[in-house]
Formats: sequence, C-alpha cells, structure tokens
Amino acid sequence: MTSNPLLDFIDLPQFNEIRAEHVTPALDRLLADAAAAVERACAPDTPAAWEDVVQCIERATQPLVRAWGVIGHLNAVADTPELRAAYGENLPRVTRFWSDFGQNLALYQKYKAIAESRAFNTFPEARRQVIANALRDFRLAGAELDDSEKPRLKALQERQAALSKEFSDRVLDATDAYSICITQENELAGLPDSARAAARSAAEQAGLSGWRFTLHFPSYLPVLQYAEHRPLREAMYRAYVSRASELGPEYAHGKPEWDNASNMAEQLALHAQEAQMLGYRNFAEVSLVPKMAESLQQVHTFLEDLARRARPYAEQEWQQLRAFAAQALNLPELAPWDIAFATEKLRQSRYAFSEHEVRQYFPVDAVLAGLFNVAQTLFSITICADHAPVWHPNVRFFRVEDRDGQCIAQFYLDLYAREGKRSGAWMDDARGRWRTVNGALQTPVAYLVCNFPAPVDGKPACLSHDEVLTLFHEFGHGLHHMLTRIDEISVSGINGVEWDAVELPSQFMENFCWEEDVLRPISTHVDTGERLPRALFEKMRAAKNFQSGLNMLRQIVFAIFDLQLHSDFDPAGKVSVNEFACAIHTQYHVVPLADFSRWPNTFSHIFAGGYAAGYYSYKWAEVLCADAYAVFEEVAQKKSGSVLDAQTGRRFCTEILEVGGSRPAMTSFKAFRGRAPTIDALLRQYGMAAA
Repeated sequence: MTSNPLLDFIDLPQFNEIRAEHVTPALDRLLADAAAAVERACAPDTPAAWEDVVQCIERATQPLVRAWGVIGHLNAVADTPELRAAYGENLPRVTRFWSDFGQNLALYQKYKAIAESRAFNTFPEARRQVIANALRDFRLAGAELDDSEKPRLKALQERQAALSKEFSDRVLDATDAYSICITQENELAGLPDSARAAARSAAEQAGLSGWRFTLHFPSYLPVLQYAEHRPLREAMYRAYVSRASELGPEYAHGKPEWDNASNMAEQLALHAQEAQMLGYRNFAEVSLVPKMAESLQQVHTFLEDLARRARPYAEQEWQQLRAFAAQALNLPELAPWDIAFATEKLRQSRYAFSEHEVRQYFPVDAVLAGLFNVAQTLFSITICADHAPVWHPNVRFFRVEDRDGQCIAQFYLDLYAREGKRSGAWMDDARGRWRTVNGALQTPVAYLVCNFPAPVDGKPACLSHDEVLTLFHEFGHGLHHMLTRIDEISVSGINGVEWDAVELPSQFMENFCWEEDVLRPISTHVDTGERLPRALFEKMRAAKNFQSGLNMLRQIVFAIFDLQLHSDFDPAGKVSVNEFACAIHTQYHVVPLADFSRWPNTFSHIFAGGYAAGYYSYKWAEVLCADAYAVFEEVAQKKSGSVLDAQTGRRFCTEILEVGGSRPAMTSFKAFRGRAPTIDALLRQYGMAAA
C-alpha cells in the first residue's frame, strides 16, 4: 500500500487516513501520469484505435478522476481550513489539465479518425456513444479554435472554476456564521418538542444557555413554520434570504468579502465570453448542446406553457392564504416571514394534520428499510449493511447484491446536517462501473448525502414527509449510478446521460412515497411503534396538491431566471442580477418578493453546481418521470394490485437504469414507454387540467 492514501486505488478510499497534506503530492503524480498518457496517445506513430487511444487515456485519467473526486467530496462534507486551502490551491492545476485535454487538437483528430475508421461500425453501441460524446466535448472545449485563442479560453475556464468554488465557500461560511440564541422560553411558543430539543443541544454544544437556532435547514424551517413569536421568524427569515449578500448579517460583522454579487456578475461575463469564442450567441445555447432539449425556444415554450397552466391555481391559492391569515391568524398584511407559518396553519385547518405529526411516524431506520424494500422488490437486488472507512461517525455504508448474491455496487449514506457540510442533498460518483483494460470489473460506488435533523437526546432522527421524498429522490440517482450494466466508464451509470434527463430516475422514485401500500408499511411511530393511520395517510394524500400552483410557479421562476440570465442578461449593464431576478419573479409569480431578498446570491445550483442554463431540467425530467410512473399505475389498475410490480420494475431497470448514458435518453424512454413523453401525467399529478 502506498504511503499516500489518495494514491491507493486497490479498493475504497481510506477516509480515516486522508489529510490535507496528501492532496498536492498525490496530484503531482496523477497529473504527470495523465499528461504522459495523453502525449503517448497523441504521438504520430500511435494507431487511431480504441485500445491505443481511448483505453490508454482512461487507464491514466481514471486514478486522477477518483482522487480528485474524493478531495472534492471531503471539501463538501467535511470542510476544514486546511482542506479548503489544499483544494483551492490545486483546483487551477486540475482545471488546466482538463482544459488542455479538451483543446488538444492532435487528440481530437485521433478520436475523429476512430469515428471515421471501418472498425467504428463494428463497435458496440456504448463505444460509439463514447466517441460521439468525446467529439462533441472536444468541440465545446475549443479544440477547433485557433491556437492563438486557446490560452484565453483556458484562462476563462480556470477562473470560472475558481469562482464556482468561491461562491460555494461563501454560502457555506455565511450559513455557518449566523445563529440566534433565545433565552426566554415563551418565545419558543408553537415550536415542536423536537425542534426545541435540537436547539437546546446546539446551545449546549456552543457553550451557551437557552436555545440556539441556525440557518441550516433543519433548524431554520421549523422556526418559519411553527414559531408563534413573529420577531424570531422575521430575524431568521431576513438572515436566511440575505445570506452572502450586501444585506447579510455577516456583511455588517466584518465579512463583506462573503457578498456573492460580484462573483455572479463575473461568472456570467465569463460564460458569455466562452460562448462567443465557441461561436454561439449566448451560454444557454452552449449549455443545451449536450441536453435533450433541441433549442432555447423549445425550453422557453415548455416553461411558459407550465406557467400559464399553473398561474390560475397559484392566484387562487395565494388569495386563500391571505384571507385565512387575516381572518384566522390576525395577520391582515402577510409579511414574507409569515408565509410558511400561515401555510402550515392553513394546512392544519384544512386537512387536520401537521407536518410535525407526520414526522413522528418516520424514524430514519424504518424509512431506510422501506426504501430498500421498494428497490429490492422492483429491481431484484438485495441491500445489506457493509463496512468501510468513513469521514464522519454518522456515515453508514452499504452494498448492493444481485439475485445471485454477487456484490454489484456499494454506497455511503451521510444523512445529517452539521457545520462544515454543504447544505442540500445530492448523489455523487465515488467511482463508476468499468471493465478495465485487463478485464477486471470495477463496481460502482456512490455517495448519498442529505441534511436532515440529527438524533437528539438519544431519540432516533425522524423525517418529515418532504424529507422522505428527498431520500427516495437521491436514492433514485444512486440506483441510476449503481445498477448500470455498461462497462464503458464514460457512459456507465449517470455518466453521459443528458443533463435534462438525469433527474428521471430520482423524481420517479419520489412517486412511491405517495402510495399507501408503500408508505404505511415503512412508518413506525417513534414512541408507540404504530403504523401511520390510514386516516392520516388519506389526509396527506388529500393535501398532496396543496398549493401546487404556487410551488410550480416557484420552480418556474428559478428555471426562467436561470435560462434568461444566461441568454438575455448583460452582466456589465445597469441592471444587477438581483434586480433581474426581481423582475422575473414579478412577471411569473403571484407572491410579492421581499425587497431585501437576495436569493440568487445562494443559488448554488447554477453558480456552483453545474446547472447553469440547465435548471429547467427539473421540470423537463418531471414530465418524463410522471409519464414513466404512469406505466406502473396502469399495470396496478389492470391487475388490481400494487404499483410495486416486479415485471414492470425489471423493464424500467433494463431500459432506463442499466443502459445509463450508452444511448440517447429519448431512445431509452421510448423503449420503456413505447412512445414519446407527454405532459398529461405531470398535470394530473399536480391536480391541474390537461387542457
């Protein structure tokens, strides 16, 4: 075993041994090895053949990909000053390598020669897709640019990578920095016991008396939903929506460098310059090249159509909420920090249950067991606890076995929020499925990360129904990655899948959380052990489309803002990013936006998460997933049985999950559904008319 754990690729990462000082020496070697392999593949006497070019490159770059993935993962889930510095110092080196790779004309010509060779037509479909994707990516990386222009494009990409990291760091720092300590218990009126206990524990850990609340979502959301003390709701709301901006609480306390305004403007300017250099009118056009959507106009039409359909429902929902707040809550003027509170009260009034009541029925272990049972029933797999070095004591590790008991994949599960961990939920690739040059099979490994409330006072952590949905969602991504049967690593699992189709398996899995024969069996009341009462489930189902119009418009605002920001916005103009966001919000939403809201400053999806000009993908893929799930509903109705139909699950696995990115997503969808997708199933799920 090597003395540097980042260079140990025999099995799983040695998270218990990795330190910041290992990063630079490991990358010294890995970057050198990868560069040498590229040079060999480009040599004039190297045959333009799969084995001599593609496999040569993969053999040398995969160790770099894996090691850098571990470093990036730790930077997201176990941030320390030392690791952040090491990551930041090496990010330009790694970015530069991949920029050089993408702009390498000699390598591009080798791939073109492979595509034009007689042998190409004999390749399996997956290998042909690898070459097609590579040629597209070379063009997008600037391989066809004049040599005099390439350094400028490299500099743009390197700076863009640095800005993306900087954006994410500022959001994390601004989130971690804020807290409010309550010392008068009467100011906690309305808060659930679990939220109080968590706040008490947080105060004790900080050496404070009373109850400490932070901007991490498990602490923040209960305050907005349940706290009757309006000043507490206002303080938390103002701090949350102004994070990483000139209005954020951290700005007034000596951290103006956390303001992301200039970062966003510079990123947008760099994107625009990149698009211009590549021959496109704007960055949105660049972003769409590797996606399912065929044009900006098609995406705009799609979003506008959804907005048109959702608006009447949203207007009615907003008026109902305002009337309820005025009559039942003595809130004639609904302030932004009142909306979540009033919404929860209206939900309770209309459907006679609260999210807190539901939460008690979903302790984490029961939900995990139910989730695993769904996957095992549908996809003929077995999920078992396993052991591996981890980065935090709360992290769990599992393996996935096929029907013959063979291990086909593994995954880490990091469920709970904590300081030093990026907010949100995501699945990431620890390693992909790959048939190596010597014929050995590398099985896939996934990271599944969430930010749920941690256990407190020895009681199990419990999930809200929304958090159950989140867990199923991320596990859907994981299944896409882990159940692939493709041996070419660049198109196995989620690799090579069009960005606007990658959410299909994740959003598909969410549907099972609304099925009685799935949800009730996974519920176990944390105190009594009782199942979720059928009456309570029926109330939840009745409330499924509660404020669906408002929720739809919220996502459409994000998507249209993102798309227009990368197509119609001038970052050097007189209008700021936040002013532009406000204009989009005013045009498409029915709920007024607070004048102090700076939500774009923490919009990490598009400024730090790879979704630039691609946030529409959530709605696009939701159409696919609703239509795909309708097959399970149709089978259940026909057989008068459960949606957990193993035969249909097997087809979904074969046509969607197993093929990964080895063929176009539309081809995979049609192979499963038998036709192109329609919007009808999505509208039906939202309780909206299809007309």
